[in-house]
Amino acid sequence: MKRLIAALFTLVTFYSYAQQDAKMNTFINNLMSRMTIEEKIGQLNLVTPGGAVTGSVVSKGVDENIRKGYVGGLFGITGPEKVRQAQEIAVKNSRLKIPLFFGLDVIHGHKTVFPIPLGLSCSWDIALIERSARIAATEATADGLCWAFSPMVDIARDPRWGRISEGSGEDQYLGGEIAKAMVRGYQGKDYTSADRLMACVKHFALYGAAEAGRDYNSVDMSKIKMYEYYLPPYKAAVDAGVGSVMSSFNDIDAVPATGNKWLLTDLLRKQWGFKGLVVSDYTSVSEMSNHGLGDLKTVSALALNAGLDMDMVAEGFLTTLKQSLKEGKVTQKQIDDACRRILEAKYKLGLFDDPYRFMDDTRPAKEILTAETRKAAREIAAHSFVLLKNNAQVLPLKKSGTIAVVGPLADSRRNMLGTWSVAGDFTKAVTVIEGIKNVAPDAAIIYAKGANISDDPMLVKRTNVFPPDEIETDKRSPEVMIKEAVEAANNADVVVAVVGEAADMTGEASSRSDIGLPESQLNLLKALATTGKPVVMVLFNGRPMTLTWETQHINAILDVWFGGTEGGNAIADVLFGNYNPSGKLTTTFPQHVGQIPLYYNHKHTGRPYNNEDFAKFKSNYLDISNDPLFPFGYGLSYTTFAYSEVKVSKEKLKGSESLKASVTLTNTGKYAGEEVVQLYITDVVASVTRAVKDLKGFQKILLQPGESREVDFTITPEQLKFYNNNLKYDWESGDFVIHIGTNSSDLKSAKINWVK
Repeated sequence: MKRLIAALFTLVTFYSYAQQDAKMNTFINNLMSRMTIEEKIGQLNLVTPGGAVTGSVVSKGVDENIRKGYVGGLFGITGPEKVRQAQEIAVKNSRLKIPLFFGLDVIHGHKTVFPIPLGLSCSWDIALIERSARIAATEATADGLCWAFSPMVDIARDPRWGRISEGSGEDQYLGGEIAKAMVRGYQGKDYTSADRLMACVKHFALYGAAEAGRDYNSVDMSKIKMYEYYLPPYKAAVDAGVGSVMSSFNDIDAVPATGNKWLLTDLLRKQWGFKGLVVSDYTSVSEMSNHGLGDLKTVSALALNAGLDMDMVAEGFLTTLKQSLKEGKVTQKQIDDACRRILEAKYKLGLFDDPYRFMDDTRPAKEILTAETRKAAREIAAHSFVLLKNNAQVLPLKKSGTIAVVGPLADSRRNMLGTWSVAGDFTKAVTVIEGIKNVAPDAAIIYAKGANISDDPMLVKRTNVFPPDEIETDKRSPEVMIKEAVEAANNADVVVAVVGEAADMTGEASSRSDIGLPESQLNLLKALATTGKPVVMVLFNGRPMTLTWETQHINAILDVWFGGTEGGNAIADVLFGNYNPSGKLTTTFPQHVGQIPLYYNHKHTGRPYNNEDFAKFKSNYLDISNDPLFPFGYGLSYTTFAYSEVKVSKEKLKGSESLKASVTLTNTGKYAGEEVVQLYITDVVASVTRAVKDLKGFQKILLQPGESREVDFTITPEQLKFYNNNLKYDWESGDFVIHIGTNSSDLKSAKINWVK
């Protein structure tokens, strides 16, 4: 009976969607029958009048082009009143009154800013991440928007790349789970509600593998590596129903993604079945000329032929496609298909029913940056922090005594939000020193800046692109500032040193060859360490950093990424034990930049280094070990957890059987705490070289002191599959090792045999 009811429900749902699609098709067919070729091409034009500029080009003559029907959408403006003004031009002054849609880079929150995505991923809390996207969608739609250029799901294994801060780290499985959560949070089951918007997964594809970690650079990768490790998060977003996809700047197999037919048509549409719209990244159409593929007309035709629907800012489609059609370089059907996909998106957003549905002037005051959203931001930020070191249980701090709060980021409101917080207002953010005073009002606080973020004039100039300056250069000498900080430390019981990167030392166009702390701040820490006082390092960063000296000499290190609007309060909550940190790294921290790329699921090698002191003719270094500073999945707690040995329900399995693997987890410490229990699988023998291990599952478990719980994972042949030399996704009979533990390097294991 249950199966019958489920089947009937599926049938009714299918019929309902079929009716909706038929109604939409009838409407769009009628509309397109009345459109001129210029108006169809106009729908393919996405422009910005300014406000969210990430290139050298800003659109001109926007109002006039809207009147002519030559604009499909705008980005870079927010607020119901401003958005309404632009929409009115389209629906009152253009011939066919086709509404615009309005987008923005809503990356980690809108007005209420959450931790940067790399920080969010370290929560390993899928429900919490989805909740952050849900709040962002509510705020963005209240601000007049209906399209978010998010989530960014690029797998990144090179922390020199600035945009590693915008993604979910180095692992494809976790990245896929987060991609699905973000799409659900933005869109819901569909985006017909006025508080939902259309998501846009980016950057398709492989952008996180840019050579040398340098933004906009080339990517060269084998197909197996591509399918196994880099494509899965994009595919997860597509499977979750994402409404749009953004092409990336890099080339793939020597063809730029924006003009790559294999990528945008053969893979995305034919293999994966994606039916939404594909938009270029900022001027990536015209930038194909710099790649050496021809003039604007040539590369615009190349992009349309490849399957691109919408041209962001370059206006190559608008200015050249009509001529290319006459010359037979593109077809009428290609233009019609692209136009249809854009009109379908507008229809699904409800813009043809009500062009002003996202422009309710009463919503911002009720739904943007409210007490409730700030409370959520504080909670979510606290869950994202990773405790990297805590010698002698320096943390949590007492809410009494004298605390020296030092460092250039301790009282820097400008840097709290992190990169890509386009609509965020940093003046509304809570600083670290404010958070400490809020959470520990009875403690005596001594503040000293101690150092500039950097004393390197070139780095300062290149970071301070967006006013006001993120790196403020103090008029005092470095020696005077350090002396003041040391004096503060000597008069305190404990030192909280708030150091790290400025907000735009990571993010787009913020690649770094040196990923250590700037010398000015390292000198401050060295001086503080000589005082003999316990030093707690609070680290602001948008990437894994080389922290070898700091790890050896500083008592405690709390990585807080960039915590967003409520970052200061959340940091204080963790420092003083109101919340027990539970974050785990989603990227590997190297000892030295020379180890990059460094990631946990590397391939086996014929001469593996097996943690010997040193062995000649092995895959190792002369000067350091192969080991990371902190491995993927690593993170401490104020409590401690013990793992039992791994138990498996069977040691030999056949075919489609399932395996239950479990451990008993015990909180052996004095605090209630959450532990991320991680499941990895090693394929011992295969037809192609496999990774040493791959993450295949995780659970976040809350335990009280002394409490134990059995944590179970169900494993099926699906988790054993991989891509072989023919790009067939399948599994092979043989031995497998099941690992369960606290991070990718600290695991309990059991061996099984599974045959088809």
